[in-house]
Amino acid sequence: MRQLDAFQGIAIEQLVNPSLLQDLIATSSIPSSPPLGKTINLSGHETIPTAQITINMAQNHQRSRLKQFFHANFSPAPLYPLKGIWYFSSHRYLWPLLQGRLLPLTLLSTAVLVILFLTAYIPLVAFLALFHVTKGSAWVNATFFILGVGNLLIALLFEALFVDNTQVDIFDAVVVAEGYEHLVKTRRPVSDDINESDPVKRLGAREKGAKFAPFSFRQIIEFIFLLPLNFVPFVGVPLFLLLTGYRAGPLLNWRYFQIKEFTKKQRKSFVKSRKRKYEYTWFGFVYMILQLIPGLSMLFLLTSAAGSALWSVRIEQETGLQMVDEEEDLLPSAEYQDDP
Repeated sequence: MRQLDAFQGIAIEQLVNPSLLQDLIATSSIPSSPPLGKTINLSGHETIPTAQITINMAQNHQRSRLKQFFHANFSPAPLYPLKGIWYFSSHRYLWPLLQGRLLPLTLLSTAVLVILFLTAYIPLVAFLALFHVTKGSAWVNATFFILGVGNLLIALLFEALFVDNTQVDIFDAVVVAEGYEHLVKTRRPVSDDINESDPVKRLGAREKGAKFAPFSFRQIIEFIFLLPLNFVPFVGVPLFLLLTGYRAGPLLNWRYFQIKEFTKKQRKSFVKSRKRKYEYTWFGFVYMILQLIPGLSMLFLLTSAAGSALWSVRIEQETGLQMVDEEEDLLPSAEYQDDP
C-alpha cells in the first residue's frame, strides 16, 4: 500500500514538473500561439482566418437587423387573399363546398356585368372623354366604374343571401385544419375524432347568427360615394380601391372576431391599432382587385374566406410569440454565483 502511495506521489510530481511540461509543449505539433489573422485547429491545420470570422459575424448581425426592420414595418397581409386561392385549389376537402353554388352565382354575376356593359359602358366612355386628356384613360376609368357598380349590385343581390354561410364553413374548416379548433369550438361543435381527416366533416351545426362578413349599410353608402373617384384619370382607380379596401378589410375578418368572442370595444381597439390598421387596408385592397375580375369574382369571394382564415391563424401565432416574449422579459435575470 505504501509502495502504491509512493508511486502516485512520484507520478503527480512528474506531471506538475515544469521541465516536463515545457518538454511536452516543445514536442507538440500544436503551435503555442497561432499566426496573426489565422486560427489553428487541433491537428495543426489552418482554418478560417479570424478577420473573416469577424466579417461574417458583422454580416449576420446586419442581416438580423434588416430582418427585424422588415418584420416590424412590412406585413404579408396583402398576400393572404392570393394565398387563399392557392390553398383552396390545393386542398380537396374544400371543393365540395362549391357544389350547387358557384356555377349559378357565376352565371348570374356575369349576366349583371354583361347588362351593365351593354347599356352603360359606351355612354360613360363618351362622357369621360370630354374631361380626359387621353382617350385611353377614359376607357380604363369607365371599365373600372362599371366593374365597381357590378360588384355593388352582386353584393346586394347574392353575397349576403347565398354565400355567407358557405364562407363561414370555409373559414372554420381552414382554422380547424391548421390546428386551432379550440377557437372554432367557442361558436360551434367540432368533433374530436382524430381519425377523421376531413375538417369540414368535423364541423358541427353553425351557431345562430353566424356571419363571415356582416351586411354593412355604411360600407354600401361609402362605396357609392367613392365610385366617382373612378372618373379621375390615373390616380382615381387606385384611390377607389384603397379607400374601399380600408372598409372591407376588417369586415373580411369578422368571423375571427366572433370566434375570439371580442366585444365591440375590443374589436375596435384591435382594428384601430397602428399595425393592424394598415394590414386590414392592404388586405382589403387586394381583395377589391380580385372582386373586379369579371367571371371570377364569386370564386375569389370564397377563396378569400380561406385567405382570411390563414391570416387569422398567423395573427394567433404572432400573438402567442408576443406573449412568450413578454413573459421572458418579466422573468428575473439569474445572478452569477461563484459557488462550487
